[in-house]
Amino acid sequence: MQKLLMLRLGELFLKGSNRGYFERVLFENVKNAVADIACDVERIQSRILIKNYDPAEENELIFRAQRVFGLHSLSPAVQVETDMQVICETALTLLSAPRFRVSVNRADKRFPLSSMQIAREVGGYILSKSPEATVDLHNPDCNVQVDVREDGCTYLYSQTVPCERGMPYGTSGKGLLLLSGGIDSPVAGYMMAKRGMTVEAVHFHSYPYTSQMAREKVEELASVLKNYTGGRLKLYCISVTEIQQSIHESCQESFMITLLRRFMMKLSCRLARENGLQAILTGESLAQVASQTVESINVTNSVTDIPVLRPLIAIDKIDITETAKKIGTYEISIRPYEDCCTLFLPKNPVIRPRIEEALRQESRLDVEGLLERAYATLEIVEL
Repeated sequence: MQKLLMLRLGELFLKGSNRGYFERVLFENVKNAVADIACDVERIQSRILIKNYDPAEENELIFRAQRVFGLHSLSPAVQVETDMQVICETALTLLSAPRFRVSVNRADKRFPLSSMQIAREVGGYILSKSPEATVDLHNPDCNVQVDVREDGCTYLYSQTVPCERGMPYGTSGKGLLLLSGGIDSPVAGYMMAKRGMTVEAVHFHSYPYTSQMAREKVEELASVLKNYTGGRLKLYCISVTEIQQSIHESCQESFMITLLRRFMMKLSCRLARENGLQAILTGESLAQVASQTVESINVTNSVTDIPVLRPLIAIDKIDITETAKKIGTYEISIRPYEDCCTLFLPKNPVIRPRIEEALRQESRLDVEGLLERAYATLEIVEL
């Protein structure tokens, strides 16, 4: 008898001839997630097994595996030989409440007993050895599950832990996340990583008008986000201080945010092209703030030649906040350190800007010079 963790695949069952590719990537992601813990990671059909670990490490292994995208659920399990007497005896040890049922998955069709026959034998054995036990097929307090596999082994468990589901990280292209210090953008990065996209991030700051603590806050958000991006995340930092100063001095105040976002998008597109990233990712949610109206989004999009993905576009702020709490970024995001200097923010930002007016305002600026000097401030932080 051997204790192990059994990991079940998520929606990969929908894949056809390329399912093997997704399974291989998922397997490597699981190995990477637990690489610094002494254990063995193995593949069997439609399952991944983590074996030969110190029992004291089990909770940490579960914590890490839960955050690997592409897994549906996992169970602490016991591996035994496929022998009915051994199966019955082991099932009895998993009984944690008197009202129980037995569920059977018979993947090995060569085994002479059907799933129903296995369940009947196991249930009967438990009843004979535990007089207080009763069978409840519809509302059991304990579900003893028996998984008879093709490798001559049977796996038994009674606990199922949900995982993140989604697609294996690294199977859906590469994107550049505009990471602010707010609630929304880390959630956007998490959601795109959950769909399998490799995520890198860029942060625009206004130092020295914003504090070093604001920068550290963003790096901490990125550190939490990397728990969902294969344990690593590249963070680019670019100063937009001169850009904000120039807009403040030369342009209509109400266009401050609109013009700044156009500069950020232009810088992001260059950064994405130079680093092989295929999409820009933002945390915008339609109509949440003045810069997130359809008109504002259209004015910002007009400078891009790269797809812009907005996973939060139709999601309510309450739901975004709940996700931020779940992934561990919320408490960091609400710290009172602004990512852009409030000194430059307008009292009444334009809500429905027109591209023509945005271009007229930009004509007052040395756009190319500002972009070049801002890009020259680029720093890279490897997390």
